[in-house]
Amino acid sequence: MSMAGEAAVEAQLVSDSPEAETVRLGRSLKNRHVEMIAVGGIIGAGLFVGSSAAIATVGPAVIVSYALAGLLVLLVMRMLSEMAAAVPGIQTFSDFPRIGLGAWAGFFTGWLYWYFWVIVVAIEAIAGAIIVRNWIDLPVWAIGTFLLGALTAVNLMSTRSFGEFEFWFSSIKVAAILAFILLAGGYALGLGSGDAPTFSNLYARGGFAPFGAGAVVAGVTTVVFSLVGAEIATVAAAESEEPARSVARITASVAVRILVFYILSIALILSVVPWDEIMPGNSPFVAALDVIGIKGAATIMNAVVLVAVLSCLNSGLYVTSRVLFSLAAHRDAPGWLVSVNRREVPTRAILFASLMAFGALAASIISPELVFTFLVNASGALMLIVYGVVAIAQIRLRRRLEQESPDQLVIRMWLFPWLSYLALLGIGFVLLTMAIEPELRSQLVPSIVAALVCMLAYLFIRVRRR
Repeated sequence: MSMAGEAAVEAQLVSDSPEAETVRLGRSLKNRHVEMIAVGGIIGAGLFVGSSAAIATVGPAVIVSYALAGLLVLLVMRMLSEMAAAVPGIQTFSDFPRIGLGAWAGFFTGWLYWYFWVIVVAIEAIAGAIIVRNWIDLPVWAIGTFLLGALTAVNLMSTRSFGEFEFWFSSIKVAAILAFILLAGGYALGLGSGDAPTFSNLYARGGFAPFGAGAVVAGVTTVVFSLVGAEIATVAAAESEEPARSVARITASVAVRILVFYILSIALILSVVPWDEIMPGNSPFVAALDVIGIKGAATIMNAVVLVAVLSCLNSGLYVTSRVLFSLAAHRDAPGWLVSVNRREVPTRAILFASLMAFGALAASIISPELVFTFLVNASGALMLIVYGVVAIAQIRLRRRLEQESPDQLVIRMWLFPWLSYLALLGIGFVLLTMAIEPELRSQLVPSIVAALVCMLAYLFIRVRRR
């Protein structure tokens, strides 16, 4: 059998495992859920707090860094949309590489993607606990256990309950950002600022790019990680009432969201507050609101960041369970995980992901900061590696479909193959930069080790099956 033929066989989304023949996930999510899930994937603590570090190292030109990183994520989303529309019935993220490259790619990206989001769930549980501790004097592990347990219960109730919670979490984040844009935009245009400098802050202190063009390009490496997560919506679309329509609408709106939520809000922050007065680790949104004169800005933003953390925790539990369910359906994970309750929720997969996060919380009893740092480094560049495999799969599948069944290409990647190659080049550049920069290398190495372990595991299982 040719490689194309083998990939076509692997593209079948109904597994050979007997358990998967009768077990299916439900379709209870509405289009509004899927669209807001995409928003929830993009808007997180990386925008509200993490952007301060990027601003301090790049200056006002970090706006360009965010634009370039946003373009990279947009191209990946477009590739995912093309594959999702071309092969209806895709159930989870790891099926995209599987249909383009074969079983090894489904195994490899599935486990890496699951590992990434399990780490994120643990990170968000600890981060949320640290925020709540500002108001409630309890240990981090105790608060984190409560938050993780509550959202695990939400995911276990039904897919619809997950969608409703994520819809309102994302709505709060969107409302907060839009309110900030109105306040900061009005101040920058002179409403309440008087003679204070506003847009001149973008170039007054050392110029628009005080550290040069190299820092702007290197800044992409820092900010791109805050933009990953939009692909969760492609997973959720499989459980929506109209999967193809949902995926098509996701791509069209991602560009607008990146422009409004990241680029515009960061540009307004830098217009209100001089870039060299923003301290890494502190929320630049709080700094801007303090300048505008909003009382209790720190408390307000802490509440918004907590919502963002809970949203990411909620989405992380959802996506890890669906990926694990799909891996089990393809016999890449234990078969007992191919199980749903009467509400068509993969309860065992959800509980397994929660168990891993509870383990991290238990370890945090010794030192929350140490565990948090370890988890951040462990997640490292995993998503970029996964995105790279997805890009290669899209190129491979697109060429095959153009020859065999072009009618399936309902949604097409822009300027194929050049923009697909550009996305691959961008991913390669970020990974290379991480390898060169000593402070980023500590995040790249664990990701490479995890990738090698996944490949060795696949080869071991393949030999055993033969």
